[in-house]
Amino acid sequence: MTKAAKIAYRPFGLISGIAGGLVASAIFKQVWRRISDEDDAPDALQSEYPWRQILLAAALQGAVYAVVKAAVDRGGAKAFERWTGEWPGS
Repeated sequence: MTKAAKIAYRPFGLISGIAGGLVASAIFKQVWRRISDEDDAPDALQSEYPWRQILLAAALQGAVYAVVKAAVDRGGAKAFERWTGEWPGS
């Protein structure tokens, strides 16, 4: 990839990363509501929740974020390649 393409991809990657984080957060909230019947996932410092529930929420959140990040990164790279003819990861 050329230096110009690398520079051009940076803001594109940053914006898609922020959008991906927002999407992942919304997806996680919906999934958590459906499996727990609670509006918000427990925080590790909330003593009223058992370890099992805290760890389940953390694992689920991590999985959702990882999948969304991979999808956004790959989709963004493919779009960048279509627009510029260069793959951003090279």
